[in-house]
Amino acid sequence: MAKRPQKAVIQKEKGVADKTSEIFSRLDTMNEHELRRLLVQELTRKPLGLVWERDAIEHDRALNANVVLPRVDPTLSHLEPGASTGNLIIEGDNFDALRLLRKTHAGKIRVIYIDPPYNTGSKDWVYNDDYVSKTDRYRHSKWLEFLYQRLSLARDLLTSDGVIMISINDDNRAHLELLMDQVMPGRRVGSLVWRTRDTTSAKGRNFSDVHEHVLVYAGNDFAFNGQPKTQKKYKNPDDDPRGPWNGDPLTLAFDRFDRPNLYYPLYNPETDRWYACDESRVWAYASEARLNAGQSLQAETMEEFINRKQILFPADEKVVIWKNLEEIHAAIDSGDVPVTPKRKRPLFSRDTPNLEFWIGKKIGFGRPLFKKFWKDLRSHTNPLSSWIFRVNEMYDDEDYAAITSPNAGEGTELIQSIFGRKVFQYPKPPTLIRNLLSQTSNGNDIILDFFAGSGTTGQSVMELNERDGGNRRFILCSSTESTKKEPNKNLCRDICAERIRRVMAGQKGMEALGGSFAYLTLDLIEEADLALDVTPEHAQAMLSLRDTGAMHLPTEDAILDVGELEGVAILVCRTINTAVVEQLTAWPARRLVVYSPRPGSLQDALPGDMDVECRSIFEVFRQVSTPHPADMEVV
Repeated sequence: MAKRPQKAVIQKEKGVADKTSEIFSRLDTMNEHELRRLLVQELTRKPLGLVWERDAIEHDRALNANVVLPRVDPTLSHLEPGASTGNLIIEGDNFDALRLLRKTHAGKIRVIYIDPPYNTGSKDWVYNDDYVSKTDRYRHSKWLEFLYQRLSLARDLLTSDGVIMISINDDNRAHLELLMDQVMPGRRVGSLVWRTRDTTSAKGRNFSDVHEHVLVYAGNDFAFNGQPKTQKKYKNPDDDPRGPWNGDPLTLAFDRFDRPNLYYPLYNPETDRWYACDESRVWAYASEARLNAGQSLQAETMEEFINRKQILFPADEKVVIWKNLEEIHAAIDSGDVPVTPKRKRPLFSRDTPNLEFWIGKKIGFGRPLFKKFWKDLRSHTNPLSSWIFRVNEMYDDEDYAAITSPNAGEGTELIQSIFGRKVFQYPKPPTLIRNLLSQTSNGNDIILDFFAGSGTTGQSVMELNERDGGNRRFILCSSTESTKKEPNKNLCRDICAERIRRVMAGQKGMEALGGSFAYLTLDLIEEADLALDVTPEHAQAMLSLRDTGAMHLPTEDAILDVGELEGVAILVCRTINTAVVEQLTAWPARRLVVYSPRPGSLQDALPGDMDVECRSIFEVFRQVSTPHPADMEVV
């Protein structure tokens, strides 16, 4: 028995030795920055929290290995020549798509919603061109690192009041929540729960798993839209000049031991009646009579509210006068004492402190209320409930806002109606996503989904705009999901983009929602090869993403129009010749920023009185390849 702990220690020491040996073997291949990073990583490892197999140096290399450049595909875009659009569908690894967006959309995205792979081991995500098997011993670490890399990039895209919502099942909710606590520390808002199935789904042990979660993390300035409070409860029967009011409870959820200064007899000077305090729910406001010498209150006192006629004392109530302590005891024993309104709990007992105080006083059996005015409410918005109701469930909409979800199967039924068959597994219901976006976005926000799948988020954005007249734009990132066994598979092109195209155009009885989108593919170029491999189309797409947010289809013209930003026309020149100079001279905008291969020559060729700034076309790409400060963070 004594050898087992010794064996465990030996195994632990062997593991440490193996790790140390691995580190030493890599020293010769590291530069100074990587060595510093490794030392910081090893010296600051956190003993508490979520831990998984990862390599920060390899992560940095992946971030900065090459430059990601966008290319607009005219044949797959749903956009007329000469028109522009803010809606994007990006084909490619979402890690690369996010690297691109961090250079063009940092601080611009208001809402991110994703439905990432749930790590079930049932062909739900591709890693290194193959599906991760349930028997893979590093499956969980791969999944966590896979998400960590992408969520760390996505975090930098959010506005100060931005929010990210992540769907996850119950099995992996805890892991993902701990991961998000590392990615966005201190920004957890909470989670929403929704029922995913109408029927039971037995998992064994007589337990049925029929719900999922939506985790919510956001910036300090974020708040759900909630729901406007109704004035249904607020009336003005006495024509109070202060406006509509409602009678609210005058108590707090503390007992007399928690708040002894709020436990006292309440007096109505107009009727000379006294009211007992509930031992389990004391009065909401302190009394001047309970203050010690020299004490003062920052908040208003009960007497001040009484003087302002803001305490509603009962008018028609039972009133008694107990002449002695024996009468009080008899009333307590018979139950003939004031009680709480709902639970009818007696307000007097033989243990009530200072029963002698009540002898000879007029005692009211009613309960005073607080006259709360509509104008004095801190907020006229009801908060959002964390429970997502089914459409057939009843809820009290006077006290809180609520999201509803449709019956199970809406997502699948819609896919089948669009494509005529079930081309995608387990799509989220558009009604659910639309309602989530309704609570988190405003009319001109950008909505990003970098696990776009079948394009449900894009359709939900269009439907929400149709309902409230908004001008939200979507960015959908979807991979091909091609593997060694299915090299020609292209989920983004054949399902996601095709779905959005059909929904915009309308089909099979569906109302055409209209709209447009640009279809982007990603080119990965080594920084050393930028001068050789980049094209004017790359520059036009990059500048459109970064500066104007409006994408155009590339043309064969010598001058590519990016658009206008604050009255400045942004242009890309393929070449420099007399015709190009003449076109630029006659350009209708007063101010120009022109990117070209030879900015100095172009500046000399243009009239000296033109308000034009000529820049190198390669300046666009050098800005893109600059490492982001967050790349240097230590995890």
